[in-house]
Amino acid sequence: MTGILHLPGTWLDPQTATELSHADLLHRLARKRAVLLGETHDRYDIHRWQLHVAASLLATGRPLVMGFEMFPRRVQPALDAWVTGHLETADFLEQSEWATVWGFTPELYLPLFHFCRQFRVPMKALNCRRPLVTEVGKLGWEAIPEAERDGVTPAKPATAAYRQYLFDLTGGGSPARKVTTADSPDFDRFVRAQQTWDRAFACGIADVLNGTPDALVIGIIGRGHLEFGHGTPFQLADLGVAEVAVLLPSDETSFDPDRSAGIADALFRLDTHDKAPGRTAS
Repeated sequence: MTGILHLPGTWLDPQTATELSHADLLHRLARKRAVLLGETHDRYDIHRWQLHVAASLLATGRPLVMGFEMFPRRVQPALDAWVTGHLETADFLEQSEWATVWGFTPELYLPLFHFCRQFRVPMKALNCRRPLVTEVGKLGWEAIPEAERDGVTPAKPATAAYRQYLFDLTGGGSPARKVTTADSPDFDRFVRAQQTWDRAFACGIADVLNGTPDALVIGIIGRGHLEFGHGTPFQLADLGVAEVAVLLPSDETSFDPDRSAGIADALFRLDTHDKAPGRTAS
């Protein structure tokens, strides 16, 4: 494998391909408005990494709010009750509709949830109702009455670069696919659906910052919504939220600047690949 050696336990700046000091990075992050921690959903090691970063940010003294892609807005009361200690774990998972809205084994995320509860870090449901994603993908925003948009505003249209990123991420022009190019109109439905999620997460973060402007929001979000400044960071900028950082974990033993320059503000090299056995529900 070619590229720049990236040792386990170290941060790398993807813009300059140089190592970053953990202390210096945290000092910079403490001045941000939002820090988005990308993930692969079924990885225990990634969720441990997110927890360690969150604990480091708590130690900076900034008031934190942790936003989660995993929860739709309608279950916010369950998140509030959990953080204030009014629900046991089983009741929290039931009232937050975990098995149906997310379905991955809860043990992946429970350390993050307990962190919020122990330190009284507010939890924010960032997602929208899933049918909205389907409806926008199929019909477009104009067909959705404002009252049915679940608090989400229309997404800023995707750039050509984001369309290409999504096209490549989903398999490109494989023979089994109807869509053969990123700019094909047949790809619009998928892009609109993806952007509905991007915008929902951005709107949720912006709502927190509008209500508590001194807060630092930590976003627990799938990495496909964050890489290269596409997705949620792009929508946050459209909403006027600047000073946003994206952090990503990496399994790669080396860093390829030609392929990954600009993928995030910082990359952390993991030392394990610890996956969950599967989802608890479809």
